[in-house]
Amino acid sequence: MSVKRLSPTSLKKILDGEVREDATCVVKFYSNGCHLCHNLKDYYEELSDHEDYQDYHFFAFNVDNMPEIEKQLMFNGVPTISMVRTFVGDEKPKIKILDDPINPNEKTWYRVSDIRKFIKENSR
Repeated sequence: MSVKRLSPTSLKKILDGEVREDATCVVKFYSNGCHLCHNLKDYYEELSDHEDYQDYHFFAFNVDNMPEIEKQLMFNGVPTISMVRTFVGDEKPKIKILDDPINPNEKTWYRVSDIRKFIKENSR
């Protein structure tokens, strides 16, 4: 599965619980002016195509289209990786944010192993 870009309207539907399908979404928040985000792009796309993640939906969202999202989801800067579990009955979607790495990669911020571990630890 490849990475799809999310519009502000689509992201809002996912976060507000309007998606009535049981799904796990991995969202990379990025900005066009972020060199770390650009460098992470290929690795993130490779993850989305890996057979281990065929049941996940991978998205990318440009924070420049909705700057308040950082405050809303309580993260600081990009790139940021999150997981959203939609349609969990009457509950709001479950949103997890990957912590900033202790030793960030100077080119991509996150390492692929950080993202893999995050997905594994927060899966159903």
